[in-house]
Amino acid sequence: MTVIPRSHPRYRSLLVRAGLAEEMQRGLVVPEGLMAHGRGEAFDYLLGERTTPSAARAAQAAAARLLLAERPVLSVNGNVAALASREVAALARAIPHLRVEVNLFHRTPRRAELVAHALRAAGVKEVLGVRPTARLRGLASDRSWVDPLGILRADVVLVPLEDGDRAQALVLAGKFVIAIDLNPLSRTAVVAQLPIIDELSRALSHVRREAVRLRRKAPRTLRAIASSADGPALRGEALSTIRERLLKLSRMRT
Repeated sequence: MTVIPRSHPRYRSLLVRAGLAEEMQRGLVVPEGLMAHGRGEAFDYLLGERTTPSAARAAQAAAARLLLAERPVLSVNGNVAALASREVAALARAIPHLRVEVNLFHRTPRRAELVAHALRAAGVKEVLGVRPTARLRGLASDRSWVDPLGILRADVVLVPLEDGDRAQALVLAGKFVIAIDLNPLSRTAVVAQLPIIDELSRALSHVRREAVRLRRKAPRTLRAIASSADGPALRGEALSTIRERLLKLSRMRT
């Protein structure tokens, strides 16, 4: 990996990019994943590279929803495995009945194994979806493949960095979809019942912290928190944050 000086103002961003490029060489990440990451990073700039108050509320609601769920599943693709395997493992430890499943658009047996290996190395005890045998209706791509013990029977699905068509298929299949997506205009953020408009690692870490804080709360309290976040309102607040930042930046003098 290229040596990046810690003094560089974009140190963390460049480190992440270099890591993704390295994982592409190994086959964990595909070239399309690099482009998707760049698009998300652009929205992170616009949002101020921080967890906004509305994203924090969404993360809290997501934690409550996952704690209440009977069969929650976290869907993991190549970018998620490359960027946040440790955060995925930490969330799975915080919510022991949360299952983790591999799901890939560009699926090959080797790539599915690479994702599973990254997750196990980070501490995920059981990884579903390496050899899925069921399909979601309404999808023609390999993203339709799901594990019959995982997403097929899940009531709540957390889908970081998801494609819009698959998010829609999950909703149509009767799942409650929690999405992590930096683009408030994306189809994924629009169709998900609970979009978290935040960077992946920050969002997963925030959901984990909230899950730890809330896991001894009464179900009645959790239900109130879970229903307190409204998808369209969350997207609207993210867009308002972007607008206000652009207005502020436009008035700044160099």
